[in-house]
Amino acid sequence: MNIALIGYGKMGKTIEKISLDRGHNIKLKISDDINNHSLDGVDIAIDFSIPDAAFKNITTCFEAGIPVVSGTTGWLEKYEEAVKVCNENNSGFIYASNFSLGVNIFFELNKKLAEMMRPFEADYSVSMEEVHHTQKLDAPSGTAITLAEQIIENSNKTGWKLEDAGEHEIPLTAKRIENVPGTHSISYESKVDTLKIEHVAHSREGFALGAVIAAEWLNGKNGIFSMKDVLFQNM
Repeated sequence: MNIALIGYGKMGKTIEKISLDRGHNIKLKISDDINNHSLDGVDIAIDFSIPDAAFKNITTCFEAGIPVVSGTTGWLEKYEEAVKVCNENNSGFIYASNFSLGVNIFFELNKKLAEMMRPFEADYSVSMEEVHHTQKLDAPSGTAITLAEQIIENSNKTGWKLEDAGEHEIPLTAKRIENVPGTHSISYESKVDTLKIEHVAHSREGFALGAVIAAEWLNGKNGIFSMKDVLFQNM
């Protein structure tokens, strides 16, 4: 594949290395305005840019007929509009708040645990914590929001809040600490015990590999997909 890397920070550089190791070609590296670049010859774009630029980057690719794999978080108020542009241009799109295999297994575990805990909400209170490196621009992380939304869908909770959560909201703590790739934990606490699940990333490589695998899967397809389609389509 000829790949356009949109956002050439630490994640972009890791994606570049993995892509080359897997036999792909990096056609473009974009860290400025996407309109400064020609997308000719690009098969697929992998977007890990910044929230303010993500929508323009993604839709510009769609308008050029280029499918996009995006892991940029903090722009999702425009997600449905991006989906509309994708469909209008018969392109392909995978957005994920997290591309790692481990996190996507964690997502499925989180949903199942929330279903199991629903009958015991009077006894157990749920809370969440996420920790990331200090360069991460959004808080809470997109992964934490996905986890919270899964709990809400499978419980009587109505929302989440970073501070002063109400009775029907999930309290969510976001911390920024140097050199932490990403840690997410969910706790159910009662008077007698605590039940906790946690995912700890040891490096960016798991996220980057998942994004490249998603791009390989999406190449040549049209439509809107998720990492569940990529990883668990036969389940």
